[in-house]
Amino acid sequence: MAQPKGSGTRPMPTFLTPDDVAALNAGHHPSPFDVLGPHKSGNRRWIVTFQPDAASVTATVAGKDTPLERIAGDVFGAPVPGKTYTLTMQYDDGRTHSTRDPFAFDPVLTDFDRYLMGEGTHKELWRVLGAHVTRHQGVDGTHFAVWAPNANRVSVVGAFNNWDGRRNPMRRAGETGVWEIFLPHIGEGTLYKYEVVSTQGTALKADPVGFGSQHPPEQASIVRDISGYGWSDHKWMETRAARSNRKQPISIYEVHLGSWRRRYDDGGRPLSYKELARDLIGYVKHMGFTHIELMPVSEFPFDGSWGYQPVGLYAPTIRFGPPHEFREFVDAAHSENIGVLLDWVPGHFPTDAHGLAIFDGTALYEHADPREGFHQDWNTLIYNYGRREVKNYLVANALYWMEEYHLDGLRVDAVASMLYRDYSRDEGQWVPNKDGGRENYEAIAFLQEMNTAVYGADAGVMTVAEESTSFPAVSQPVHSGGLGFGYKWNMGWMNDTLRYMEKDPVHRQYEHHLMTFPIDWAFTENFILPISHDEVVHGKGSMLQKMPGNDWEKFANLRAYYAYMWAFPGKKLLFMGCEFAQPKEWNHNAELNWGAAEDPAHKGVQNLIRDLNALYVTTPALYANDCEADGFAWLSNDPAQSTIGFARFGEEKDAPVVIVCNFTPVERVGFEIGVPAPGDWAEVLNTDAAHYGGGNRGNLGAVTSVPKPMDGHAQSVALTLPPLSVVVLRLGKS
Repeated sequence: MAQPKGSGTRPMPTFLTPDDVAALNAGHHPSPFDVLGPHKSGNRRWIVTFQPDAASVTATVAGKDTPLERIAGDVFGAPVPGKTYTLTMQYDDGRTHSTRDPFAFDPVLTDFDRYLMGEGTHKELWRVLGAHVTRHQGVDGTHFAVWAPNANRVSVVGAFNNWDGRRNPMRRAGETGVWEIFLPHIGEGTLYKYEVVSTQGTALKADPVGFGSQHPPEQASIVRDISGYGWSDHKWMETRAARSNRKQPISIYEVHLGSWRRRYDDGGRPLSYKELARDLIGYVKHMGFTHIELMPVSEFPFDGSWGYQPVGLYAPTIRFGPPHEFREFVDAAHSENIGVLLDWVPGHFPTDAHGLAIFDGTALYEHADPREGFHQDWNTLIYNYGRREVKNYLVANALYWMEEYHLDGLRVDAVASMLYRDYSRDEGQWVPNKDGGRENYEAIAFLQEMNTAVYGADAGVMTVAEESTSFPAVSQPVHSGGLGFGYKWNMGWMNDTLRYMEKDPVHRQYEHHLMTFPIDWAFTENFILPISHDEVVHGKGSMLQKMPGNDWEKFANLRAYYAYMWAFPGKKLLFMGCEFAQPKEWNHNAELNWGAAEDPAHKGVQNLIRDLNALYVTTPALYANDCEADGFAWLSNDPAQSTIGFARFGEEKDAPVVIVCNFTPVERVGFEIGVPAPGDWAEVLNTDAAHYGGGNRGNLGAVTSVPKPMDGHAQSVALTLPPLSVVVLRLGKS
């Protein structure tokens, strides 16, 4: 092939062919770093650059200018002494622009990074993929890297290059399928996307490992420098392991940040992370919860998904502020000894064109077969957990939130949908596993690897499974054959007990087992008792609306149910608004009905939750053996009267507790029940107290046992059980 000629008489470099020039001008050169930038040609160093719309280009080395010749189209080149140079473009309208040449910089990714990425074992994937503000070869800029193995070209585009994918095509990082480029002078706050060219066409994609994004519905990623935050939570981080294990009290307040409170003096906007750090943390502290669980904050495009259809798994949503302000929120929680859990969604992702779907022209993150790769319930896509790079992407994301944002745990959404290939599918709509069964071996292996990695990195955190089936050993260690979660939501307890409470008390005697049967499996897992957002949406009504009877009876029923929940074995979770008996079901487009919280009946429920938390965290018998059968004993169960009595035990030194429930609107005077030890039993909580909105009927602060055998014990007490109430007694004078 003939050597290309420039516009002058100088011969062109040996490394550049006419086909190269044509491909550069067309924007589809397969390896632009081979021909752009500085390269030796014979004994001379040439610079070749592609500069659309430039009238002229000059290279400056050590103060000396060298005009570049137009080779063809928008490709310029000339011999230039030295590898360190600045390019200056002049345009016909008189504008000029000077920059260092991105094609003059060496790769940033190391051979070790490439090896780990190729193996799918890079546990700190976010440190190498995404957009990183950095200083490279003495120049400030941003390094971009993205995985797109089947793309023909990937470019970084933004306002800095007129969103023109021909200008900054990336280089392949070996055989990893990763593309990278260092762009000088690009920094914090820069908008960008990846232009991905494949056999299927050209697509503009947000960064799968981007640390920030525009406010939806805008879709570009934003360069965010997440390095160097000055954490002040060292004491919390050193001690949190002692706060998250199953021997400790864990009471979780579940929050949707967009609708907890709103600023109606400012257009009805949600509170910012900074405002939440003050107001939400202060409220949670006041209410006595030990942890906050945030519904998903990973960037998501549609408000109505509540975050459960994430696009940017590595970006805290910009709806409430930039990443460092989210860190301030977590830091503020830790300063008040409150842990922060994040609702994490590795079970599915949306089909939005700017997201992960068909990322490089192929089903890269998802399965190609819709029987494996499409969620019929949610019209979303399913990750290909068997692909090592996808599994790496997700495992690293779990670690990312712990490392970069000091989160104290992850609640993993929709685990059941991941475990079973036939989840919500009819015959013929799913693909069996290699053994012909329904279990999703790849998803199981992913969850085990994720839990192993998270607990291996920091044993002080917790992972929680929202798992609604009887899949075995969800919260057992991986080395014992379990999934490795720290805790599992007790969905069976929630479903059974709510069914019971929704019934008119006259019918409860026939459904008594719904309140007692859950103890049969209460110790098979490390359980959390969840009253979550799922119970107060989609026409289910608020917790108050579920309760039968007149207004007084509704509140009394709800108070009794909450006390039963706090007394039953298992850690606690309550969705925001439920703590003050929100009158109507949750609406994500408005703040909670805080006006109702000032009504005496609603205020009484709020007072009760606060006191339940205070009693819970100060009474080891109510938490120390939440996950152990020897921490619980039945005392009395009378279906005909709809009464339940049981005892809770901590360690030998801890005072036992007796809980007696009356789920009828009938006051029971002289109700006798056995107790596990003689002595004075202080009435430490009574849901009929006037402070909670009740009738103030009870036991005058304490009862003393008598040597009358009952319920398998040598001692018993006689109680007044108010209607629709729970009475809690603790051995010893209060």
